[in-house]
Amino acid sequence: MSGPFLSESYVEETRFGLWFLRSHTWQHHVLRVAINDLRNLFDSELPSAPVLLDAGCGQGKSFRRLREVFAPSRLLGVDADPDSLTMSRAEARAQGIDIELIGSDCAALQLPDASVDLLFCHQTFHHLVEQEQALAEFYRVLKPGGYLLFAESTEAYIDTWVIRWFFRHPMHVQKSAEQYLQMIRDQGFAFGPQNVSYPYLWWSRAKDFGLLERLKLRKPKPFGQREETLVNVVARKPLEGAVP
Repeated sequence: MSGPFLSESYVEETRFGLWFLRSHTWQHHVLRVAINDLRNLFDSELPSAPVLLDAGCGQGKSFRRLREVFAPSRLLGVDADPDSLTMSRAEARAQGIDIELIGSDCAALQLPDASVDLLFCHQTFHHLVEQEQALAEFYRVLKPGGYLLFAESTEAYIDTWVIRWFFRHPMHVQKSAEQYLQMIRDQGFAFGPQNVSYPYLWWSRAKDFGLLERLKLRKPKPFGQREETLVNVVARKPLEGAVP
């Protein structure tokens, strides 16, 4: 693992937020669900024995599920917070997982060009100030034909009183689902409607956490009639010579 590193281009999580990232709710209802959904968004075969980068790996709670689903030959974790990296290292040791941990800003990854097959970015982007630079770095380190696995909360979720009260984010860079997808397209990634999902999970509805719907007092709003709170996409870096 690299030495201590702390970036000024991301907003550090609150104490409550750091606790929440260790909780059962986070691991079972957030991480597990997102990884499974991203796996289902592939419309081609997974890369065999891929090099997989977890960008913004936090406390390492994704490592076991990533290994189970994608069977990487090499697993990398990047985070700008040294304390989180320490916890990631302990998590990997507890799970018997061999991982290379790097203290690095997502906007300046300390990795070679075209060195990664799969790049997993889960609930990281809304903490980043330099989002365009980070996305350009993701594109740079992915091999031609490699995949970005992007799962993110939208402004409709981040800009609610509950989230503002308990967590900390750079509010001026928050985006809608379509804005995130357009940014990914503009970077040169390719994807179609079959590679995108808009989960409408109970925990992402911060106004009431879907309570009325779970009590069957209200039907959930259908797609197209609601503000999307989450967006997941599997986007591919085109092969060399291909048109994005």
